[in-house]
Amino acid sequence: MSHGTDTDQPLKILVIDDDLKLCRLVKEYLTPLGYEVTTVHTGSDGVATARVTSFDAIILDVMLPGINGYEVLRQVRQFSTVPILMLTALGDEADRIAGLEMGADDYLPKTFSTRELLARLRAVTRRSRINSSTAAEPTDEFHIQDLRLDPAARKASLGEQRLILTPVEFDMLICLARSAGRVVSREQLLNEIADRNYEVFDRSID
Repeated sequence: MSHGTDTDQPLKILVIDDDLKLCRLVKEYLTPLGYEVTTVHTGSDGVATARVTSFDAIILDVMLPGINGYEVLRQVRQFSTVPILMLTALGDEADRIAGLEMGADDYLPKTFSTRELLARLRAVTRRSRINSSTAAEPTDEFHIQDLRLDPAARKASLGEQRLILTPVEFDMLICLARSAGRVVSREQLLNEIADRNYEVFDRSID
């Protein structure tokens, strides 16, 4: 029987949520599937933990005591491109779009099912592993005016400034660079982002 992580090593997950019951349920559900789950309950603790420990994914609640989930996301993105799943209020499109625009990789409504949690967690961690393996392969750099992209190292810079991008943002930027001077449709961009479960009317990449 295969484990839920699709890998020989347990994937390390950080859950940042002040709902103690939810944290316990997520840990009890994911641990038997081969995940190593760490839980913290404030935004500041979440940032501190993510800074000192390497995780394969972070599950981050928007509503947190002290600094909220958006500020946690902003701070984590300053030093890490770890896949981040945002937990948002049911049906709150504004929360979802705000999180995705700030660098989140996906979102879940706060009333998520365990099956949906596992599916989305597998998708973002699988994409991250694919990106990491691709980075080991030699690939030509892109130079478009002041923009410089290094697909092998998955680094981007504009002039002298290093760009901090999520895996999804970097993939989309590579797609656009490869098609420089040509129009790229939303559908083409969506197809470049493997394993992402988009809704029919998803406008997040706009």
